[in-house]
Amino acid sequence: MEPTSGHFDFIIRAFQTGGFWVYPIALCLALSVGISLERILRLYFQFPTHGTSFWHEVRNLVLADDLDGAIKACNAGGNRVLPKVLRAGLTRASRDETQIQNAIDAATLEVLPKLERRIPYLSLIANIATLMGLLGTISGLIAAFNAVSSADPQARQAILSAGIAEAMNATAFGLVTAIFSMIAHSFLSNQAAHIAAEIDEFGVKLMDLVSARNFKHSSERGE
Repeated sequence: MEPTSGHFDFIIRAFQTGGFWVYPIALCLALSVGISLERILRLYFQFPTHGTSFWHEVRNLVLADDLDGAIKACNAGGNRVLPKVLRAGLTRASRDETQIQNAIDAATLEVLPKLERRIPYLSLIANIATLMGLLGTISGLIAAFNAVSSADPQARQAILSAGIAEAMNATAFGLVTAIFSMIAHSFLSNQAAHIAAEIDEFGVKLMDLVSARNFKHSSERGE
């Protein structure tokens, strides 16, 4: 417990002596954590579907000529994005290929912004936190040297040490915030890209499957 308590006290003291700029940096960190948690909840728990297994379920229903069953399976997907896209194509499965493709494309364009929403802010926050940390460094050093120039010789060392501590603490806090935001941005962007790739892959597969089904029915009718 003692080492942990000592580290926590050190962090508190560093924050308290970091000067004005640690407070907007702290706001940036809070925003970054909030955005990251919300996106993790969406991208890792709410939106994803076990794409391959779900596709096999839909594919088997379409091959059995049970479009209603396939649409119901998509409806059971709730807020997940892949079932929404496949459902859009399935609801127009009896129409021509252009209309089917348009439906899939429209659904894809609707869901993709939901995957990427707020993720770019993490990159912006990382840049802002880094720059504010540098501002804290500069302002701390300026204040320290100004104070040293007019201080008593006996107090100069203490004043200079306090100014340098303020400058370094602001820089460190800004860098920590920036590093966290960049890591979160990388992980969340990769997950969003993975889900988007699944949507594209299975949208194309659905288009091919439905086109083959319609061609088979046209041949059976002798058209």
